[in-house]
Amino acid sequence: MKNEILIHLNEITNQLQKTEDFENIADLFKILADSSRLKIFLLLCHIEACVIEIAKITDMSTPAVSHHLKLLKITGLIESNREGREVYYKATDIPKAKLLHEVIEQTMKTVCPNNKIDSLSKNTLKYSEETVTLVRDAHNYLISNLDKRITIDELSKKFHINKTSLKELFKSFYGVSIAKHILEHRMEAAAYLLNNTSDSVAAISKKVGYQTQSKFTLAFKEFYNETPLKYRKNHSNKK
Repeated sequence: MKNEILIHLNEITNQLQKTEDFENIADLFKILADSSRLKIFLLLCHIEACVIEIAKITDMSTPAVSHHLKLLKITGLIESNREGREVYYKATDIPKAKLLHEVIEQTMKTVCPNNKIDSLSKNTLKYSEETVTLVRDAHNYLISNLDKRITIDELSKKFHINKTSLKELFKSFYGVSIAKHILEHRMEAAAYLLNNTSDSVAAISKKVGYQTQSKFTLAFKEFYNETPLKYRKNHSNKK
């Protein structure tokens, strides 16, 4: 028995010498040490969602969600898929991500026995696949045409659904009206262009559907509490 213990101790001791292995594991746990990031990762283990959807479900700002997604993607825990102008995220199908998913859920069952993980699932899961596809297609069409002002009438005719049902489904899926939801996407797109391009504010305002720079500036300031120029100065990746 003593020999078996000694052999086992030697194996553990040898493993402890592999400092790099422990550093890699520690770095992985550091990524999930943030509760908000942990929420996002667990959510994406269950569903595929875009930044706006994730922000609605987790009650975070879109810039905060984008920051967490960037860190999760660096580690290989999540992946993205572009559909038109929209990018959807989900957990990767690799052993590392699957193991962490299982560890998180088992830990939650032990530490938080009254927690219902299913509550993180999107409200849209109660709808048929056909309905989900229709709303997502309408959503993607709007996102792909942010420079245009598409009316509810035009949208309902294009996707063969009456206006009332379309508005109700959008509100159920995204938590806000179509107008407010698209406004959020316009502001997110504008922020991205301000941060990552040298386009003028006037050019950006047209790309996100505003006829005049003044109206765009007012909307942007109301959304981000900063004018476009100040936002670019404070956040630009092209400094």
